[in-house]
Amino acid sequence: MNPLSVLRDSLYFFRRNLLAIAQLCLPLVVLEALATQMVQHTVGEDASPMYDIIVGLLFYPLYTGALILFLDARSKGLQPLKRNLLAVTLRLWPFFAVLAASSTVLIMLGLSLFVLPGVYVMIRLVFAEYLLVLRGLTPMAAMRDSFQLTQGHFVRILLCVFGALIPLWAIDLVSNSVWPEPSNWQALLLDSVNGFLQLFTSVVLYRLFMLRVGDTTQP
Repeated sequence: MNPLSVLRDSLYFFRRNLLAIAQLCLPLVVLEALATQMVQHTVGEDASPMYDIIVGLLFYPLYTGALILFLDARSKGLQPLKRNLLAVTLRLWPFFAVLAASSTVLIMLGLSLFVLPGVYVMIRLVFAEYLLVLRGLTPMAAMRDSFQLTQGHFVRILLCVFGALIPLWAIDLVSNSVWPEPSNWQALLLDSVNGFLQLFTSVVLYRLFMLRVGDTTQP
């Protein structure tokens, strides 16, 4: 589970399947950005961040669940239909939303305790979404098994996650410096592009998940 190899392989997959991933996920990412913008205009930009979290819970499980199913199908050499992936994801949405909400609460609670506990919880829960979507586990069982699968691999997973996130944060920082006060359409464009690029993290985590599951199934 070499972090550099994981990041390299994930980037290669993301680039090769960029168009398919965009067709599957980008419309939902744009809708999420648009909904967030509308909520901010309605309640004000200084409103509670809970509004953004609620919007995220509506859309994040849909495009992330569809992406996970797509990754699993492509890893088996299959060419899944987008409508079939989205249909399965819609059925999983209530469970995925519960998992996402529970994980968010735990991570935010950890971040409020001097940041490091939040990072610890985030890394230990990285496989929960894949266990829920691909193994059919309940939200609580997925979180429990994610803690088990990440046992003894915390540092390597941490390096992979931040190796994927740091360039994305850099892009976001540069875009904010170029457009410090973007117009509505510029903000929508930036949020959509940044949200789509963050899907690369899901590709990295899927690669890690498959490597970890493969390790546990070997005699």
